[in-house]
Amino acid sequence: MARIKLPPTIRQRRLGAELRRLREQAELNATQAGVLLGSSQSRVSSIESGGYAVSADRVRAMGRAYGCADQALVEALAEMTGGRTRGWWDEYRDILPPSMLDMAELEHHAQAMRVASVIHMPGVLQTRDHAHAIISAVEPPLAPHEVEHRISHRIKRQAVLHGEQPTPLTATIHEAALRMEFGGPGVARAQLEYLLTMSEREHITVLVIPFGAGAFPNSGQGIIYCCGEVTRLDTVQLDTDHGSEFLDTQPQLTWYRSTLDRLEALALKPAQSRDMIRRIAQSL
Repeated sequence: MARIKLPPTIRQRRLGAELRRLREQAELNATQAGVLLGSSQSRVSSIESGGYAVSADRVRAMGRAYGCADQALVEALAEMTGGRTRGWWDEYRDILPPSMLDMAELEHHAQAMRVASVIHMPGVLQTRDHAHAIISAVEPPLAPHEVEHRISHRIKRQAVLHGEQPTPLTATIHEAALRMEFGGPGVARAQLEYLLTMSEREHITVLVIPFGAGAFPNSGQGIIYCCGEVTRLDTVQLDTDHGSEFLDTQPQLTWYRSTLDRLEALALKPAQSRDMIRRIAQSL
């Protein structure tokens, strides 16, 4: 195993956390695990914190040592191994908050994505002008070059929806977000037209919750749900006033899956959703 010189990524931290959970489920402490693995307590702890890269074979050995019978989970964890992954988001290190890089990495590796948004368009479906209007309004105000960095990062995140194997996306958007004229009527109209275009793609489903649907769960917060190789490796990202929050415990994942199921059930069907988006765009 090679020492990781750069800070561990969210993917490496998650791998370490899952290995720790497997060890704890086996009722072993780090010293006992080290003996079983022919290693040391400090090395086991470093792996679990994401401080050392670990090979796929070592992960499989840990799965056997911990008596994990879920081979699909062990193989999914083995797929998360190796040296520190360098993606396009690394060019923003020391420029943007680490949580933004974490979000890009999560989306890059997601097998599928489900998002829900009440006021803003989902980031992966925003036009540059819409993103500029949103980012320019944050508090405290950002310098022009900081605004541009955040816009370019947000647009590059959208690469997951393009290419030969695009990530499947289900986006549930409240009617309120469709009617917000961020940047003015022209920008808002172009954003809705872009949303319509993207909604026609086979791997993208856009669902609209109309005002008439009434109350709905989690009404004040946007959700990004990134699906892992197995359900246990899913991750939820929430935007808060103080930055991003990432959730990955099983009760949390179960709650947000249920919330998204309820939101999607409240929404109009895809064709009806497109009709509403089209009508609102034409009214601007």
